[in-house]
Amino acid sequence: MNEVTMCAVGNVATQPVYRELAAGASARFRLAATVRYWDREKNEWVDGHTNFFTVWANRQLAVNVAASLSVGDPVVVQGRLKVRSDVRDGQSWTSADIDASAIGHDLARGTSAFVRAAKAEPAGGRPEPEWETREEREPVSVT
Repeated sequence: MNEVTMCAVGNVATQPVYRELAAGASARFRLAATVRYWDREKNEWVDGHTNFFTVWANRQLAVNVAASLSVGDPVVVQGRLKVRSDVRDGQSWTSADIDASAIGHDLARGTSAFVRAAKAEPAGGRPEPEWETREEREPVSVT
């Protein structure tokens, strides 16, 4: 099946909404991506059209989005584009959604500090590795 994979650069336009669902965690937010171009006549940068996308994140990505993103943050979003058309109250609506596979802060516009997410440990915890070899535990007698 052919899918449109895309990368969008823009700003978080709405506070991420986080939900715990039966299928796992889910988060969504709106992304505003504005085209900027250099106007030679005005000799300055000018804002062009702004595209808005609804970004969907699932499972661990959703948890990390909820903990990391705020309105106004510059981000880079990669994922599958889904364009939907709908008729509501006699009006035709078109929406562009991104099913995100990766989301990160745009480091061209600021800095970020990465913190690795803790992985869930199985019940009973993780067993400690055996650092000693058998020879170190059991002295060998030489006669």
